[in-house]
Amino acid sequence: MAHPAVAEAAVIGVPDPRWDERPLACVVLRSDASATPGELASFLADKVARWQVPEYWTFLEEIPKTTVGKFDKKPLRARHRDAALEIEHVER
Repeated sequence: MAHPAVAEAAVIGVPDPRWDERPLACVVLRSDASATPGELASFLADKVARWQVPEYWTFLEEIPKTTVGKFDKKPLRARHRDAALEIEHVER
């Protein structure tokens, strides 16, 4: 969430044919900003280990929250399972 275009973000694990599971970044952009998955992946490249940079990205209007305001990843996992997320893949 350190990127200036990102309002909030959550990461969930999703099945991957090669590695069994990889991160899917679920991103909400600021209303006055834009960014591509490639730009966000490049931003992360020198901040985290290479294997931690997501190849899978989706952009949302909001991240679901629990009643106490924490990110609720269960609905994100369900939306992924139901193929209800538009996922973009970034080659590493």
